[in-house]
Amino acid sequence: MNHPHDDFPYLLFSNNTATATATSTSSCVEQHDGISLDMDWDCDFHDLIESMMSDKGATTESPPLLPRYHGQEEIFNSSSTGLSMADELDHDVEAGESKGLRLVHLLVAAADASIGADKTRELTRVLLAKLKDMTSPNDRTNMERLAAHFTNGLSKLHKETNVQRQYGPHQQHPDVHDQVDVMLAFQMLQNMSPYINFGYLTATQAILEAVQYERRIHIVDNDIKDGVQWPSLMQALVSRNTGLTAQHLRITALSRATNGKKSVTAVQEAGRRLTAFAESIGQPFSYHHCRMDSDTFNPLSLKLVRGEAVVINCMLHLPRFSHQPPNSIISFLSEAKTLNPKLVTLVHEEVGLVGNQGFLYRFMDLLHQFSAIFDSLEEGPARGFVERVIFGPWVSGWLTRIAINADDAEVESVASWPLWLDTNGFKPVEVSFANRCQAKLLLSLFNDGYGVEELGKNGLVLGWKSRRLVSASFWASCESSE
Repeated sequence: MNHPHDDFPYLLFSNNTATATATSTSSCVEQHDGISLDMDWDCDFHDLIESMMSDKGATTESPPLLPRYHGQEEIFNSSSTGLSMADELDHDVEAGESKGLRLVHLLVAAADASIGADKTRELTRVLLAKLKDMTSPNDRTNMERLAAHFTNGLSKLHKETNVQRQYGPHQQHPDVHDQVDVMLAFQMLQNMSPYINFGYLTATQAILEAVQYERRIHIVDNDIKDGVQWPSLMQALVSRNTGLTAQHLRITALSRATNGKKSVTAVQEAGRRLTAFAESIGQPFSYHHCRMDSDTFNPLSLKLVRGEAVVINCMLHLPRFSHQPPNSIISFLSEAKTLNPKLVTLVHEEVGLVGNQGFLYRFMDLLHQFSAIFDSLEEGPARGFVERVIFGPWVSGWLTRIAINADDAEVESVASWPLWLDTNGFKPVEVSFANRCQAKLLLSLFNDGYGVEELGKNGLVLGWKSRRLVSASFWASCESSE
């Protein structure tokens, strides 16, 4: 019989550390409109390639336009190699830089030809065919492997456009991997990067502080997935209160009909595992599954108990999490406000989907975002598996979303969610010193290039070099008691 702890393999973090590479900055890249294959190589991509193809690059300051990459393996000098070996290594580096430059040119041109202002089916086909010949998910450098995933995503968009042109609207089918592989890859990703656990830990710490003196705690989880965020919270609650003083925890997990039957099954399975885990450690616990027939959230569908402290947990668009359109998120947060939550945790990716910027700008920002994530991952034998199972579908999903919303004035802007909360009846909850210290402690387990910065008084941002990756902010209803 399996112990309940076995269902939550993500509780421990990797103890691996790595030395970070030196950083440098560049400010050459200024323009993003009208990008084509006959760009000024000296200005537009000189600094880009230096940072892409060496271990000494750094991302530019916000707003980002082009990706920075650090995928080239280090070449060690040796007095015994001789001039011929040195010349050969120099030639390899130059060839790698040249290929990286061509890949960036081709990706931008293919994106513009497929979805941009000058849509050209034949040119798109030719460019994508060239990219497929040049890249593979099994290539040596980060840039080549990332380009392969973007090429695959653009190819799916191109195919989908052709199908819609011939047969009308058609549902795109994302990459499907075995669920066991997905969970294993997700666990490996958590050991390779703080990208996921940063949001989990900062949100959990904020919850613990907000409900310290509450007897009953009710967490409404907007997207629970496997429920791996909550075992650490249960352990912390048990460690500080036992017996008659134990705090009762209730979790309501939402599932949407638009996400299909697999989403419902996953929510139910998460409840089974969480219930078994709570019982194994002696945590008073109850679990409720709330099915939503549409993207509209109805607070009346929740089972509320008088005197319990309500916490709203909102994780947006992280790997494996369901994509929710802006209207769905607004509906959820607006209705959740009527519950007078003690705390609202909001964690989201820092992808600059700024309204009215167009597909090409968003494509470049997305390429920049993922290049930073690829660069930040720790090396290891499992990396290729993680890239294939997690990053391939992740890139394709984002490309689909920015293509669909390319001309939409109401396009999602993740940076606007804190502003929306601040102007719609929520007040900021200050980040504690303990939470800041915990976030920095987490980062100490990984590459030195990670950093944490404060986002006002109520938020923290995980970054790699100068690129923001994930932000967490904390709020409460203006009518909730202190």
